[in-house]
Amino acid sequence: MSDANSWPFSLVRRAGGLVFLSGEVPVADDGSIPEGITAQTDLVFKLISETLAGEGLTLDDVVSCMVHLADKADFAEYNAAYRKHFKDPLPVRTTVQAQMIADVRLEVTVVAAARS
Repeated sequence: MSDANSWPFSLVRRAGGLVFLSGEVPVADDGSIPEGITAQTDLVFKLISETLAGEGLTLDDVVSCMVHLADKADFAEYNAAYRKHFKDPLPVRTTVQAQMIADVRLEVTVVAAARS
């Protein structure tokens, strides 16, 4: 998320053995947004991975995902892209269709188990 310090929320919070990340959207450091749901999904999980790394974690530590898709027609292609980023056991997941604030096709929020 660019301009992170100007947003009225935390990007990461630890509580009760869990690490909560704010929703991530597919906006690159230069402000660009890739075309298509697969490219946007890959960028979102790259950005989430970078945030998790700052907490000493990886996508393997993710236990829950909340996904907002702008268009339900993207669901199958999103699922294929999503699956590339996780090993079994997969995180629990909720996916809903929602209007996006930015001109993106998805937003993903994750919760990870903190390492001791």
